Amino acid sequence: MTSLDEFARSKLGEAEARALKRSLAETAHAPGQRVLRGGRNFVSFCANDYLGLAQHPALKAAAKRAVDEYGAGAGASRLVTGNHPLYAELEAKLAALKQTEAALVFGSGYLANVGVVPALVGAGDLILADELAHACLISGARLSGARVVLFRHNDVDDLRANLAHERSAARHCLVLTEGVFSMDGDLAPLGEIARVALAHRAWLMTDDAHGFGVVGNGRGSATQWNVTPDLQMGTLSKAVGSYGGYVCASRAVVELLVTRARSLIYATALPAPTIAAAIAGVDIIASDTALCAKPLAHARAFARAAGLPVPASSIVPLLLGSPDAALAASRLLEDEGFLVVAIRPPTVPEGTARLRFSFAADHAMEDILRLAEIVRTHILARRAA
Repeated sequence: MTSLDEFARSKLGEAEARALKRSLAETAHAPGQRVLRGGRNFVSFCANDYLGLAQHPALKAAAKRAVDEYGAGAGASRLVTGNHPLYAELEAKLAALKQTEAALVFGSGYLANVGVVPALVGAGDLILADELAHACLISGARLSGARVVLFRHNDVDDLRANLAHERSAARHCLVLTEGVFSMDGDLAPLGEIARVALAHRAWLMTDDAHGFGVVGNGRGSATQWNVTPDLQMGTLSKAVGSYGGYVCASRAVVELLVTRARSLIYATALPAPTIAAAIAGVDIIASDTALCAKPLAHARAFARAAGLPVPASSIVPLLLGSPDAALAASRLLEDEGFLVVAIRPPTVPEGTARLRFSFAADHAMEDILRLAEIVRTHILARRAA
């Protein structure tokens, strides 16, 4: 055994002792949020395919046409092999939906965040980030070399106090938050945050990975609050049903990102079938507001039936405390035919391990209500006892 093997085994043992070891489970996906895992069929309530578009015939057809016309891979970065014509169409549609001058598509949401932030701020600058902002926003902030200060979750007064104390010493300032928070499902108060940022000459960047396609008639959290952040980031891999990430901003900012964002410059472009599928998904979001309303309606139907607080988005968390408790609850639901993964630290803070239910437009109401009944009578009742 090498020293690296010894190190790996030691760390795995520590993680297992704390019920924090992770593993990959082979899972096949089908329409209607059905999955096949370990020879068993489940209804999944843990995916972020909020509109069911990953299985939509229009996206499949678009991808098939594109692979026949353009092939399976891109070959190199957009700046090396040239910008595929499908990119321009997708970026124009995203900018129109977000009401910005331009948009720029990245290889993933993670690549967008770790590329955009360091391209705009650096040493001598200040970043103020919500303490529960997604890991890739924090990674981007740390990569930038700017001073990073976390403000209390959704606490505008704490943000204001930090800006009053820190802003004058910094050349530029960037405020980072999620539009819809991925683990709690709550919305950032973007109206207030935007006003405070503007008053302190700070730029506002929102990560709307879980808002686009779901809130604000599908346009996202900025539309929900009637604001236009300086930078609106999102993904193509959740409600859109394909893969990739994007940022919407002014044309000048997008041109600067093309010149400076390392995760764009040095990453291979998305394959044409992926872009084509994303175009089809964005078109559906733009035209079908009734479909976009369904995930939230389903989440609220579940919460009412289970006796949980009314959610603000399609994400409903059920905090259980310890990793062991979350794993036990997940196994209980699995026995009943539902796939709901236990979310454990470091994804969430210590002591807040949970089940994270995510609701999609194509969930069947009978499945939603049966899940709620099991949660109410077996998980919540046991927790109360």
